[in-house]
Amino acid sequence: MHIRSDSFKPYDFLDVRLALGKHADEGHFTFADNRNPHLAWSGAPKGTKSFALICYDPEVPSEGTDVNQEGRTVPLDLPRVDFFHWVVADLPVGLTEIAEGSHSEGVTVKGKAPGPTPDGGVRGANDYTGWFAGNADMGGDYCGYDGMGPPWNDERVHAYNFVIYALDVETLGLSGAFTGGDLRAAVEGHVLESARIVGLYVINPSARQR
Repeated sequence: MHIRSDSFKPYDFLDVRLALGKHADEGHFTFADNRNPHLAWSGAPKGTKSFALICYDPEVPSEGTDVNQEGRTVPLDLPRVDFFHWVVADLPVGLTEIAEGSHSEGVTVKGKAPGPTPDGGVRGANDYTGWFAGNADMGGDYCGYDGMGPPWNDERVHAYNFVIYALDVETLGLSGAFTGGDLRAAVEGHVLESARIVGLYVINPSARQR
């Protein structure tokens, strides 16, 4: 299988229009356009009955003591964990492309509810659900695509992995605000093939210049 994007080139920096957050001279952070990127895939193997899609960042700080704190930076050697930005199950077998901006256009305060995608899939919850939990202004279920928003004081460039899975089942049976972890568990034993494309992003200007 092969996956490509008209929105970015592999291992290039992602444009801020695809991000949830971007650098601001005052306050370090402001919301961006939050458009999902274009993705297209080909070469699905015989026997494919559906597709699943995830986007995750494996570079997220494992603990938040220094995250977005004035006068501090996130240590480069801090252990990192996965953070899911896009979780979609049950994309139909005839689908080979997702248009830019078709799943997300702008930041939806308090998130998007679970439910169908415009192209026949089912969107699960991304990890902004947990990140904004307890925040009176932003808390809610963040389902579907919400783009890059790494800590503004992180010195590490983040790598965003967009992965498409060709599956041997028509449905994974997932519903509600299922998570990236739920999807990864559900596809176990059903993946015929997968393909990945990676884009880079960082908010901290000094990290991008290094």
